[in-house]
Amino acid sequence: MSVSAAEAAEYHSKDFDWETLRQEIETDPSLTYHLLPFVSPQPQQQVSKDPIKAWQSFHIQHSSGKFFKERRYLLKEFPELVSCGDDSKVLEVGCGNGSTALPILRGNDKIILYACDCSNETLQRAKEFVVASNVALVEHRFCPFYCDFATTGFPKWLACDYCRENFGEKNPNCISDVREERTLETDSLSMGERSSCIGGVDFITLIFTLSAVPFQIMPTALRECFSVLKPGGMLLFRDYGLYDMTMLRFEADQRVGFREYTRSDGTHSYFFCLDTVRNLFICAGFIELEIEYCCVKSVNRRNGKSMKRVWVHGKFQKPA
Repeated sequence: MSVSAAEAAEYHSKDFDWETLRQEIETDPSLTYHLLPFVSPQPQQQVSKDPIKAWQSFHIQHSSGKFFKERRYLLKEFPELVSCGDDSKVLEVGCGNGSTALPILRGNDKIILYACDCSNETLQRAKEFVVASNVALVEHRFCPFYCDFATTGFPKWLACDYCRENFGEKNPNCISDVREERTLETDSLSMGERSSCIGGVDFITLIFTLSAVPFQIMPTALRECFSVLKPGGMLLFRDYGLYDMTMLRFEADQRVGFREYTRSDGTHSYFFCLDTVRNLFICAGFIELEIEYCCVKSVNRRNGKSMKRVWVHGKFQKPA
């Protein structure tokens, strides 16, 4: 078995039953604080940290690329990214250092990948990481750009107002009134794409990104994703699941909401149950295709301790 196949098998499996884990956690007195309703602190007690700056600092600290390994398992988990038609457009939301973008580009040499992040420094590193990989025609197929999708929305060149309202009737050569400011992160976009709309995307990958968004903003963020996805297009989702090992490591004073936590560096993390994911996506207009827990048991090589990881895997579609 190749390294790629081995990683795919490891990351998308059922090593243990989530219900059994749930019972263990919910009957452990030392973990009770994770289950309690959250009482918001008084305004004067709240510590204000800019989440964007926190993630920028995080990525600068882990800029070597060793912290985030290439996610080779993605193509097994989401084979649609391999079998899709020529020149299919994919939007990778929250691309980080490119660990999700690279296996997609490597696995399908006909795909065009638009990748956004809220950190300029991270986008530059992603571009360097991807270009250094020597993937075929990558300079024409990888288009990174700056965007904080959860607060400002996506740029109109992804899907202009007319296209968002009239998907299906759109002229493939739609020339909108898009004249948006460009930054260094969009240098890879052609002049034609800078001044006109690309007509939406066929796929959106949301991989360990939504959990970094405050829960109250998630509905807005998903509606924004829905708005730039073509009818019949798919959103591919993977994120932290309820009772994942990393959730149980948080202390009580790190809670900022129910199942929401803030790390010491100011970055944010939410842990999803299946019902929460289902409700968020359905309320945003999506159709549920698949949703399940991915439960993986691994062993820490340093101390030999067993670690139970829980992720939520999902596929959602925009009605045709």
